[in-house]
Amino acid sequence: MKKSFIACLLLVVSTCIWAQSDDPIVMRINGKPVPRSEFEYNFNKNNTDGVVDKKSVTEYAELFANYKLKVEAALDDKLDTLSSFQKEFRSYRDQQIRPMLVPQSVVEDECRAYYDNMVKQLDGHDLVQPAHIFLRVSQTATKEEQEAAKVKIDSLYKELQGGADFAELAKKHSQDVQTGIRGGLLPWIGPNQTLKEFEDVAYSLEVGKFSEPFLSTVGYHIILLKGRKPLESYEELHDNIFRYLENQGLQDRLASQLLDSLSEHSESHKTVEQILDEETERLCAEDLELKYLVKEYHDGLLLFEKCNREVWEPAAKDTAAIEKYFKKHKKEYAWDKPHFRGMVYYCQNASDVKAVKKVVKKTKAEKDWTAAVRDQFNKDSVTVRMEYRMFEQGQNPNVDVLALKVKGAELKPMKGFPYAGIVGKTLKKAPAVWTDVADQVVGDYQRQCEGEFVKKLRERYPVEIDEKVLSTVNNH
Repeated sequence: MKKSFIACLLLVVSTCIWAQSDDPIVMRINGKPVPRSEFEYNFNKNNTDGVVDKKSVTEYAELFANYKLKVEAALDDKLDTLSSFQKEFRSYRDQQIRPMLVPQSVVEDECRAYYDNMVKQLDGHDLVQPAHIFLRVSQTATKEEQEAAKVKIDSLYKELQGGADFAELAKKHSQDVQTGIRGGLLPWIGPNQTLKEFEDVAYSLEVGKFSEPFLSTVGYHIILLKGRKPLESYEELHDNIFRYLENQGLQDRLASQLLDSLSEHSESHKTVEQILDEETERLCAEDLELKYLVKEYHDGLLLFEKCNREVWEPAAKDTAAIEKYFKKHKKEYAWDKPHFRGMVYYCQNASDVKAVKKVVKKTKAEKDWTAAVRDQFNKDSVTVRMEYRMFEQGQNPNVDVLALKVKGAELKPMKGFPYAGIVGKTLKKAPAVWTDVADQVVGDYQRQCEGEFVKKLRERYPVEIDEKVLSTVNNH
């Protein structure tokens, strides 16, 4: 008995040692272990060949530790208990988990049933692909409107008989805009998929022939039959059918049916959410990649919530601090090319060029310029078009000519608005105020605040990185 107990104990110990050596702990954040497999998953995902700023394992370890520190702070604040967090996390998680619950055989049965229904609907007929020229005639059209449509469709028919190109006539004259731009081309169709009058004519034609004009319940048509073919085999259409059904929400629908059934027949009266939680745990235990993907969703949302509350949003709103930061780092925002901050406008009438400038000069706040011009000149119709922002040399030829005086630049007024003008300020070497480079300055200030935030977290939570285990990353 004693020997048996010792043997079992040795087995347990050796198993634990094997598990530890198989996936050793690469770091501990506030005492919580991070296995090498988790670190490798994140390192490899964020250091692919397409990444511009690739990191070494050592460099990434520090970044990953900072990431984990923010998650730890969020957990301490119990942000994971917020209903808003749980709802958003489950939404992301379920996008991965729900399709995995549906057996592939069930998906295949749905695809096969869809194909069999196609065969049944065809009832031995081929598929045809028509193109058409369409002139709309509404049910309430007057006699004169009907006659005008008839005259026009007959004239188009005569052009076709004279050798005119069907596709070109469809592009110019068809009132079915979506098919008109494709020369009138429609998808492949079978019986009972469109108007009966249209279907009868389409099936009566030989490939390459066009019909006489005919009237349906929606208007006049001329059909050109582009193709005729039997339905392809299931194997040939399988991938297309699957993609179509998937776009229609196939797997989500099947997953809902399965989960509802499991919940309904559960002896312990489990809810759909409880079943999803259990299935997530089971699937993640079987698939390490999935486990860390789900964890990535979870931790990423926590990090965002924590940083947004304590760093990013407060920093973005602190305009006094941003202005102070800009003044201290102003040299970092110097330009190689001159810029123009203001409004470029285009007028239909030459006299409006000066008139617009007068309106703008009376309007104190720059942010109100476009509204003032719109109210003055575009009440009944658009006679002035405007664009207000920061322009760099080379971005707008009109700014290059009128504001920046670039040699060789030429005016390029907007079509229908031949007269161009500008109002604003030329900035030759650097921005005048922080709002000239608002996105850049705010982003830089947020990063500074985030660095200070991480520094405090480092003081609050211990970080231990095992350099020996770190050296085995992707090398074991």
